[in-house]
Amino acid sequence: MPKALVAVAGRSMLDRALDSVLASRVDRAVVAGPATDLGPVLALVAARVDRDRVSVVAGGATRQESVALALAGVPDDEVVLVHDAARPLTPSDLFDLVAAAVVSTGGGVVPALPVADTVKQVDGPAVLATLDRSRLAAVQTPQGFPAGALRRAYEGAGAGHTDDASVYAAAGLAVTTVPGDPFAFKITTGWDLRRAEQLLAPPVPSRTGIGIDVHAVDPDRPLHLGGLEWPGEAGLAGHSDADVVCHAVADGLLSAGGLGDLGSRFGVDRPEEAGRAGIDFVTRSVALLQDAGLVPVSVAVQVIGNRPRIGPRRDEIVALLSAAVGAPVSVAGTTTDGLGLTGRGEGVAAIATVLVAPRPPVPSGP
Repeated sequence: MPKALVAVAGRSMLDRALDSVLASRVDRAVVAGPATDLGPVLALVAARVDRDRVSVVAGGATRQESVALALAGVPDDEVVLVHDAARPLTPSDLFDLVAAAVVSTGGGVVPALPVADTVKQVDGPAVLATLDRSRLAAVQTPQGFPAGALRRAYEGAGAGHTDDASVYAAAGLAVTTVPGDPFAFKITTGWDLRRAEQLLAPPVPSRTGIGIDVHAVDPDRPLHLGGLEWPGEAGLAGHSDADVVCHAVADGLLSAGGLGDLGSRFGVDRPEEAGRAGIDFVTRSVALLQDAGLVPVSVAVQVIGNRPRIGPRRDEIVALLSAAVGAPVSVAGTTTDGLGLTGRGEGVAAIATVLVAPRPPVPSGP
């Protein structure tokens, strides 16, 4: 099928391109369709609510011929913008920018982007020279011109021109540039098509969860906190290793996924969880999230207690938890100024805030 009729996220390139064109200050649009089968283009235009601003003409065998045929009905004293429907995401304000520049300069105007890559002149596999990219630009559409001057340029043009600016310049007429737009890229390959569909996809909805855990001090047990053992510090009482940081993170992950809580998944009624390392609860909660089609995006943990001091080992905790979660984890510590069980040194608490999102699809390959 003609490329302009290929669907991008459910609608054809041509239909989306017309959205941008007609959202600008353009008065009307002329679509040059395939001469062998105008039916689909006519049907597409007829289905639009703004169809009275769009006309369709049969195009030619080349782009150059199609533009010349579309120009036939445009009065000489108008500004004409020539646009490629294969650039369906072009913002409407780029049309207005180009048209205004044509009026102010009286000549041809093209949107252009700087060339980011190093550009080589080659002959087959051989590199002949490195070109000065500061003097190069990637040209886009819409390209704007005084209609009469462009028509006369086309009447005297030879074959082989790849854009309208080259036809115009070949007639000895001046062409200047305005800043282009990254969204005005041309869909040429399957990769371009996937890129456009990703840009048109709705924002991925995120979900949040909060996890809280508190354990009393037990000086007869070793202290496990943030997946680390803390020699010389009083431990915490609990069925597992009583790691309030890991427990809060696991609880927050389960909460964000709507998967219950720490007690329902790994509670004291399960003998097999006795003495279990808290970091194991974290990795198992991440696995449960993945089974539900979700992945962690970020985690923030606040540790509340007089001891231990988190600061000296913060980087260790962050590295360990970030690896277990598979997403950035931040850790902070605070006290309660002597208030409550944590302030009296009777226990340690942790609060985790978790952000998760739907797991992106696995790429299917090129």
